Amino acid sequence: MISADATTNDLPSRRVILLGASNLTRGISTVVDACHRLWGGPLDLFAALGHGRSYGATSRVMGRSLPGILQSGLWDAVRSRPAAPTAALVTDIGNDLLYETDVSTIARWVEQSLDALLELNAKVVMTRLPIGNIDGLPEWKFRMLRRVMFPKGRLPLSAIAERAHELDQRLVEAAAARQIQTVVLTPEWYGFDPIHIKPNCWPTAWHEILRGWSEAAETPQPTSGGWGVKRWLYLQSLAPERRSFLGIERCAKQPCGKLSEGTVLSYY
Repeated sequence: MISADATTNDLPSRRVILLGASNLTRGISTVVDACHRLWGGPLDLFAALGHGRSYGATSRVMGRSLPGILQSGLWDAVRSRPAAPTAALVTDIGNDLLYETDVSTIARWVEQSLDALLELNAKVVMTRLPIGNIDGLPEWKFRMLRRVMFPKGRLPLSAIAERAHELDQRLVEAAAARQIQTVVLTPEWYGFDPIHIKPNCWPTAWHEILRGWSEAAETPQPTSGGWGVKRWLYLQSLAPERRSFLGIERCAKQPCGKLSEGTVLSYY
């Protein structure tokens, strides 16, 4: 661990910004490993993540609330740092569909996130929606998963699928206009759960997702994925700058952690 009062002289000279939700949260140890291999290290790493995270609205999961990614303190924190070579990931965009936010609003939130990253001169990769999983999803499984993960949802699968296709196309166009690389999510990375990448696929999946950061003709091969259970538990234990639980506001100073190789961690 490090003090949240670390000075800029103590910070690594390379930066990573990770924006996402449950896939990013579940696989964060493997993601950080891939960041080191593909972008170098140590890193000044910022992550806006969390199960059920929305890009532009407060999200609530099992009594815990997080601000939208756009409303988080990440942006001011990054802008307060000296300029540095920066790579960024935008992923887990589909949650807002299941919160029944309209496509235009979601697209605008993501576009604002992309523009903010480009203003920071970040090299950005963005994952597309797992359209193949949605198209092949049985109605009974959709209803079951929605009841567990998004219990307030009421839209039928047909409406969600139609909106997902529209949003995916909007995001592809937005990325192309900004010369941002998009990554198609491989159906084989998923199992019974069509939303979350299987843990045994994390090393391959995150390597493929982030390899666009590297300009090398050949990138390092993925490892077995993330330094083991102890490192995974440590990264899961770190608290974001602002959250609430059962209506009680909680704050945590940032940076909130440091890895043995010198990477500094800030969660929002």
